[in-house]
Amino acid sequence: MAPSLPDALRALEGPVCWVGLGNVDLGDDGFGVRLAEALAREGCPRVVVAGTTPERWIGSLAGDGCARVVFLDAVELAGEPGAVVWMEAADLEARYPQVSTHKLSLGMLARMLEARGVRASLLGVKPQSLRPGAGLSEPVRRTLGLLTGMLNDALCLPGVAE
Repeated sequence: MAPSLPDALRALEGPVCWVGLGNVDLGDDGFGVRLAEALAREGCPRVVVAGTTPERWIGSLAGDGCARVVFLDAVELAGEPGAVVWMEAADLEARYPQVSTHKLSLGMLARMLEARGVRASLLGVKPQSLRPGAGLSEPVRRTLGLLTGMLNDALCLPGVAE
């Protein structure tokens, strides 16, 4: 069973890098990018806007001294649009082995990071629409606002933002 988001954030240790994934031109698929941009505007450390090419960042993320990488992305999951899920690397590998809208799946990206000694997790949000040019839907926009505040607070935890 996946931990609740507050429990997962409390359990974070060491430097964490937040990586926003997605395509901002495809509605809610831009969620991860928009959340990463919001965190960067808030002054949060170690935020990467990877967009549609997260594989380009694996080497630098592994060599940046991060203890953990958290992917921020829109993912299909149970529940209403805007619902949130936290997954660890093993869950990512099982759920997203290779079929993905990214060149490499989240499972493969997690496996690559874990092989380099960096723990990988996903903070995912269920999209409502992936319609081109639509922008974020209202449920996903609300979740984005809530998560920006929650993650900003979490990054201030001792040991996480260092």
